[in-house]
Amino acid sequence: MPSESRCWETLQALRSSDKGRLCYYRDWLLRREGKDESQHTESMVLQSSRGIKVEGCVRMYELVHRMKGTEGLRQWQEEQERKVQALSEMASEQLKRFDEWKELKQHKECQDLREVMEKSSREALGHQEKLKAEHRHRAKILNLKLREAEQQRVKQAEQERLRKEEGQVRLRALYALQEEMLQLSQQLDASEQHKALLKVDLAAFQTRGNQLCSLISGIIRASSESSYPTVESQAEAERALQEMRDLLMNLGQEITRACEDKRRQDEEAQVKLQEAQMQQGPEAHKEPPAPSQGPGGKQNEDLQVKVQDITMQWYQQLQDASMQCVLTFEGLTNSKDSQAKKIKMDLQKAATIPVSQISTIAGSKLKEIFDKIHSLLSGKPVQSGGRSVSVTLNPQGLDFVQYKLAEKFVKQGEEEVASHHEAAFPIAVVASGIWELHPRVGDLILAHLHKKCPYSVPFYPTFKEGMALEDYQRMLGYQVKDSKVEQQDNFLKRMSGMIRLYAAIIQLRWPYGNRQEIHPHGLNHGWRWLAQILNMEPLSDVTATLLFDFLEVCGNALMKQYQVQFWKMLILIKEDYFPRIEAITSSGQMGSFIRLKQFLEKCLQHKDIPVPKGFLTSSFWRS
Repeated sequence: MPSESRCWETLQALRSSDKGRLCYYRDWLLRREGKDESQHTESMVLQSSRGIKVEGCVRMYELVHRMKGTEGLRQWQEEQERKVQALSEMASEQLKRFDEWKELKQHKECQDLREVMEKSSREALGHQEKLKAEHRHRAKILNLKLREAEQQRVKQAEQERLRKEEGQVRLRALYALQEEMLQLSQQLDASEQHKALLKVDLAAFQTRGNQLCSLISGIIRASSESSYPTVESQAEAERALQEMRDLLMNLGQEITRACEDKRRQDEEAQVKLQEAQMQQGPEAHKEPPAPSQGPGGKQNEDLQVKVQDITMQWYQQLQDASMQCVLTFEGLTNSKDSQAKKIKMDLQKAATIPVSQISTIAGSKLKEIFDKIHSLLSGKPVQSGGRSVSVTLNPQGLDFVQYKLAEKFVKQGEEEVASHHEAAFPIAVVASGIWELHPRVGDLILAHLHKKCPYSVPFYPTFKEGMALEDYQRMLGYQVKDSKVEQQDNFLKRMSGMIRLYAAIIQLRWPYGNRQEIHPHGLNHGWRWLAQILNMEPLSDVTATLLFDFLEVCGNALMKQYQVQFWKMLILIKEDYFPRIEAITSSGQMGSFIRLKQFLEKCLQHKDIPVPKGFLTSSFWRS
């Protein structure tokens, strides 16, 4: 093996030498054998084993070398193929990136171009809109100027028209003021018939009335010389008229006081006369209490007319005072000024809402309501509807509030007391307390009560020739709507509510008032009412109903006040007046008569009249 190794080394060395790069004929032995076969047979035989061996080594080496060359070439080819593939893929990717970049560049250029075009378009549109806006603005300014000029022209024309209309209105108002002034002057002159009753100088009233009439006449003459009267002229005339109203109202109050004194004297005389008659025994009372039927069905009206004359005078005075009150705040109610309307609405709410809130919940709550009403009438500001309200907001505010307050008290009797009889006492005690502190409110309460319920006077309106039937029904107290008269049950219910309220007022005093003062309209008026009712012919269904309501509410108080005389009055009703009521009552209307008869007989049997249901006790005022 060492020799073989050396052979390989020798071959490798030869391969690496210059000779190794030469081309040899490997079959030189064969060729030489063919030429010198005969000559070298012996030499060839001697060297064959070594040469074959060398040749084998050479051939083997060449084979190995060739195999290595082939494998290297194959590997080189594969490597080259891989490199070519890699270069091809790289070139392909680069081509893609180039295409993408080129496409992106094109998109970007398109986008830039589009943005430039859009920007140019927006700028062009903006410029166009700006031009349009400027055009509209100029047109608007021009239109405004034209409109302002037109409005100014119309305004001037309207002002001129209004000035003329206001002047004409003021002129008509002055004529109306003069007319009312003359009417008041006539009323002032008509008071001459009461001169004997008055304790004041009537001539002074008449002199001042004439001066006021002359003042308004002078204002009208001065206004006629100029184009139209001024606001100051109208205001001066209104002040003169208001002074005339106050003058007449003061005179009316004097007349009312004088007539009241005269009426009181007559009533005292009448009471003394009745007491004297009652002491003479039942036989003396069978004819006088009410007019009797004479021969032929004619009534003997001597006593009825005498009482009615006195009563009607008092009734008319109260109605005149109520009408005078309405005239004093006529300017407020008829005003078209929005501020005046707002004041009127606030005052009406401030006057009526507290009355609607009267209830028997607690005495402290009732006192709060009374204090609020009293404060309003005293000119102090009160809260109503979240706003501060006062009668001083308008010169006619106090008259308006007094009238609306009295109207609301009577309306509560007509509606609330009619449905809930116990409500009469809390409403009456507040009304009585207000009446004591503000006498004019009391007079207005009576005026409203008498107008809605003439039986509270008492007086029965008579039908006069030429009078419309509906007007007569209204005078009787019925409600007439669309020529339809209310049902009798509803009519009696309303009358009952108002009589119950009146019966409660005459016996109640405000517990926090001055006890040293007398009741402004006390039980003596209840005695008068009862006596006058018995001196009038009964009305079917009405008289029995109202007598029962009156006696149930204030019978207990009258019993304590008049004692024996009151019981004599009840006996007189039972023995003399019941037959009269029964005689005129039909079978279908006996319910109210039977109820009155049972109530009176029970009271006479037990010799006591029970305290009315709902009467306010001392414990109520501690609640």
